[in-house]
Amino acid sequence: MKRKIILPILFLSISFLLAFVADPSEISFVNQNFSASEKQLTKLLDTANQIDSLYPRTTNSEGKVVFTNMYEWTSGFFAGSLWYGYEGTQNQNLKNEAIKWTEKLEPLKNFTEHHDLGFMVYCSYGNAYRLTKNEKYKDILVQSAKSLSTRFSEKTGVIKSWDRFGSWDGKGRYDFPVIIDNMMNLELLFFASKVTGDDRYRKIALSHAENTMKHQIRDDFSSYHVVCYDSQTGKVLSRETAQGYANNSTWSRGQSWGIYGFTMTYRESQDPRYLNVATKMADYYINHEDLPSDYVAYWDFNANQKGYTPSVRSKAKEMPTNYRDASAAAVTASALLELSTFKGVDAKKYRDAGVKILKSLSGAAYFAKYGTNGGFLLRHSVGSIAHGVEIDVPLVYADYYYLEALNRYKKILAGV
Repeated sequence: MKRKIILPILFLSISFLLAFVADPSEISFVNQNFSASEKQLTKLLDTANQIDSLYPRTTNSEGKVVFTNMYEWTSGFFAGSLWYGYEGTQNQNLKNEAIKWTEKLEPLKNFTEHHDLGFMVYCSYGNAYRLTKNEKYKDILVQSAKSLSTRFSEKTGVIKSWDRFGSWDGKGRYDFPVIIDNMMNLELLFFASKVTGDDRYRKIALSHAENTMKHQIRDDFSSYHVVCYDSQTGKVLSRETAQGYANNSTWSRGQSWGIYGFTMTYRESQDPRYLNVATKMADYYINHEDLPSDYVAYWDFNANQKGYTPSVRSKAKEMPTNYRDASAAAVTASALLELSTFKGVDAKKYRDAGVKILKSLSGAAYFAKYGTNGGFLLRHSVGSIAHGVEIDVPLVYADYYYLEALNRYKKILAGV
């Protein structure tokens, strides 16, 4: 009798899984959006190649593309988007352009002036090495990890984000600020240890993750944006925000950086503490009472709410509109889809939430019509309302994480 009961249940479970994996409508969804992204990326390429030495980031008030130099934190996302576009479509022109736009970033391997080297180099060269196995790219990644490691302090146990930070109230001045975004740069360090056998990069990454977990995550698993340390003693001096609504609020993209960063750290460490933080931070996002029905979060979970007050110099107090942030949603979607692949989690919950975000971003409300939006894929992202910049605009990193999420969903559908 037991065999008769167990086998049908097992058969139904396998059938359900196969039905999900092989669902032709889902495969069609992925392919259609890669096709649309391919066309739009090509449009942005036409503009970018006229400039050549600068890197697309957003658009201005006239809808024209705004470029930055390679030393801005966003410089690697365009090449990374081209790599993801190539991966999803096998368009050889996208691959050729990805190589070109990646290799122009080589001088960054020796850059040490801020923590964003992981974004700048791993999103470009990391994808380049993953898809080509070119040994030259590996060497550049390892040198970049060495450069990033120079910002690590044994006293604080973390990697310094910026060289200085001034509080929005005009009073605090700190020389060892760490932002939640920094979790995203640890993947470069884990990579360097794996390919060199030198464990020091991994140890730095784990030290940073552990101290971020201790000092930057609240009891409800929301996150502080900025934690300032005493560089001499390692003591935490303040917990604040730079881009969120208020010091005690939860900046949505900061929350997404945390979900993604701790998900990645669990993948690399298999330490269940990081899986716990990742899932609890994800739950905060997807269960939040103010999360819109399409799962594309407002720019801050607590903006304009009672009990949350921007500091006197922040421009957030002048912004009554609750803008959506497609970039936060794209990062979260990608993180949730990876989180859903781990044992011991509610895989369906995180996969369904990730797919829901991905489908929202692929809809007409967010995905730009061909030839519009400066050539960027997604509309309605927010850079920093507190600074009064990049409000309700396309952002290159929103596109990058959208394409990463699309590739991750494609692999889930293929059972990879």
